Amino acid sequence: MKHFTLVSAAALALSVAAPAAAQMQLSIATGGTGGVYYPMGGGLAEIINNHIDGYSATAEVTGASVENMGLIATGDADLAIGLADTVAQAQTGTGRFEGQQLEMIRGLASLYANMVQIVALDGSGITSLSDLRGRRVSVGAPGSGTEVNAQQILNANGITYDDIDEQRLNFNETADALANGDIDAGFWSVGAPTSSILNLATTQSIHMIALTPEEMTAAIGANPIFARTSLPGGIYNGVDQPVPVVGVPNVLVVSSAMDDDLAYQITRAMFENIDELRAVHPAANQTTVEFTLDATPVPLHPGAIRYFEEIGATVPDRLRP
Repeated sequence: MKHFTLVSAAALALSVAAPAAAQMQLSIATGGTGGVYYPMGGGLAEIINNHIDGYSATAEVTGASVENMGLIATGDADLAIGLADTVAQAQTGTGRFEGQQLEMIRGLASLYANMVQIVALDGSGITSLSDLRGRRVSVGAPGSGTEVNAQQILNANGITYDDIDEQRLNFNETADALANGDIDAGFWSVGAPTSSILNLATTQSIHMIALTPEEMTAAIGANPIFARTSLPGGIYNGVDQPVPVVGVPNVLVVSSAMDDDLAYQITRAMFENIDELRAVHPAANQTTVEFTLDATPVPLHPGAIRYFEEIGATVPDRLRP
């Protein structure tokens, strides 16, 4: 939460003629407009606006997971969504965050699982992970969780950036570049379905690259947060059969400095009005207390713990700060 001084409290008390001034602004760091974070963040902002008195929230477009952890650390965002592995690395000072631990990162909830979707066009000759060698491949926006996951999957299976012509494009740019023939394949680490692939599949014949059991095992060895999952058949035009992929939970995080009561109110408002979030994006069908307590990789904020205990849920010791 932004700093709220006694001076500003007194100023607000004097501004009774302008009650709108009493709205504390909350910023929710999301991702690009072509992914799931942005609509999910927008849906959460609406829940806060409609159900928590005195607060006004806005979803902000960002570079996604890695950038979002920094925005929480600096106080430039009050809430943020991030991939579980990126969130865990930030909180523990490992991986991308070696030497710059952001210990203050706390979870409120795990929202849904991303699926790492690798897309090529029919006729490209790319039908497997190994076919990416020597090709132009979008690995995701710079600093995004998609790029982190793409590197983990590639490197675990013996493919490095030396073996491909890597392009760092966001979801919409990746879809456009595929459609225009500027790249041969692209990675998306995102909830499914996602608008940029949906749109691409309406104008192009796409091929979703499946991981073999051996490739999945190698990827999970590199990143234990990965889970074996399957992209449902029929979710995109031309993708009729289930596609084996790895998945990663997405976590809603705040700073440990957030007021306990505000963290409690946000957690309660989201879970008590979850149908409103599900109306915005079907990925929120996975947003449950059970999923949060199973999948969250960092300690929960005490305000969130208060809500979960209030409804009778058992919070594992590993999720206590």
